[in-house]
Amino acid sequence: MEKTSTDAFPSIIYSSEKQETVCIFGTGDFGRSLAFKMLQCNYSIVFGSRNPQKSSLLPHGAEIFSYSEAAQKSDIIIIAVHREHYDFLKELTEVLKGKILVDISNNLKINQYPESNAEYLAHLVPGAHIVKAFNTISAWALQSGTLDANRQVFVCGNDSHAKQRVMDIVRTLGLTPLDQGSLMAAKEIENYPLQLFPMWKFPFYLSAILCVFFFFYCVIRDIIYPYVNSKKDITFRLAISIPNRIFPIAALTLLALVYLPGVIAAILQLYRGTKYHRFPDWLDHWMLCRKQLGLVALGFAFLHVLYTLVIPIRYYVRWTLKNRTITQATAKTQDLFSTSTAWLSDSYVALGILGFFLFVLLGITSLPSVSNMVNWREFRFVQSKLGYLTLILCTAHTLVYGGKRFLSPASLIWYLPSAYVIALIIPCTVLVIKFILILPCIDKTLTRIRQGWERNSKPTSDGQYLKQSSIHLDSQL
Repeated sequence: MEKTSTDAFPSIIYSSEKQETVCIFGTGDFGRSLAFKMLQCNYSIVFGSRNPQKSSLLPHGAEIFSYSEAAQKSDIIIIAVHREHYDFLKELTEVLKGKILVDISNNLKINQYPESNAEYLAHLVPGAHIVKAFNTISAWALQSGTLDANRQVFVCGNDSHAKQRVMDIVRTLGLTPLDQGSLMAAKEIENYPLQLFPMWKFPFYLSAILCVFFFFYCVIRDIIYPYVNSKKDITFRLAISIPNRIFPIAALTLLALVYLPGVIAAILQLYRGTKYHRFPDWLDHWMLCRKQLGLVALGFAFLHVLYTLVIPIRYYVRWTLKNRTITQATAKTQDLFSTSTAWLSDSYVALGILGFFLFVLLGITSLPSVSNMVNWREFRFVQSKLGYLTLILCTAHTLVYGGKRFLSPASLIWYLPSAYVIALIIPCTVLVIKFILILPCIDKTLTRIRQGWERNSKPTSDGQYLKQSSIHLDSQL
């Protein structure tokens, strides 16, 4: 499958024809950067400033006038000043009547004002056509050619003609305009640059909680207990051994949590007998964060691999092997080869390698550049079918690691089982429930529900169905 899109090439469109004149109010960093980019695209630029004589560092080729004089030279005016300085626009109401004002401002925090800056600007200058744009592009991105930054420009406005003219400018600059509708969308657009990893907060908090919990759990079992029981100081394990227990546990648990919300959603649909019912908000948010959960889990898996590779060069490991060799040589004894132990060891390593390979494959297909090149069926096959196979392999890797010690009473310390036993609870639960859901009798009903069938419906005389329960079409699986 081959897809061709002009948006895939981030080249700047340089026109040989002279473009229109654009006015920019404000001579700050963003105003100068935007002017420089527009000059490269053959636009004529005039600046409006309260102190035209004192302004400096302007791009070569741009002219500067007072606000009133600059506004008269163009019918497109970009407002590159902060909201608190908009008051001077009241004096220019007559000059700005019928002109297109492009608001590019942002705030210091989300929902800082009751209304958006663009709507506030529309109240100040009621005779102008207000368009919100360029607030998601930084001055650095404009200076670097937008090759290493987000090229999307969200645009909204009540006047379709004014909005179209601004979008034409965006395209000429080599950016991608996205029409967000009327000016009512301005507040949401202004909140975009202020959001700090909105979909990553839950995965980060959850992974932090998991790491802290299992850190103290492992410290109690592996460090405090030996010291209390036999005065043995093994605090050096805090550097490598403890983290190398926490990272695989966090990776496996987070991977299971990627697929747990889908299982819960399927159970809810079976229980309700319809897909036309809104999921709880927490489940909706959880399902939206699944990609981020998976990528964080992959990061922990990488750390586990790196920490495992350094085990042979650790001083403690080298000291232990050397002393064991000397002891056996002195006593003229040797360890007998165990075929079962060899099978367990090789199976443990093989399952880990295969699981990590599929884990990396899942992470690669999550990249936009890769996911955009596959259709929905292929993407679903990788993320769902291979995803569950990855979970099975990683769970089996942990089970085989436990081996004969898995349910041994000797593994209990202060009645606490090994950490990997606790880590298996969620993955095994997900896999067992998923196995039940794919049973033909259950899977057939679930498939019918997802295709629109409802349990609480009865056929009418003409073969159609009357829905007895309320339908909420705004949420589907």
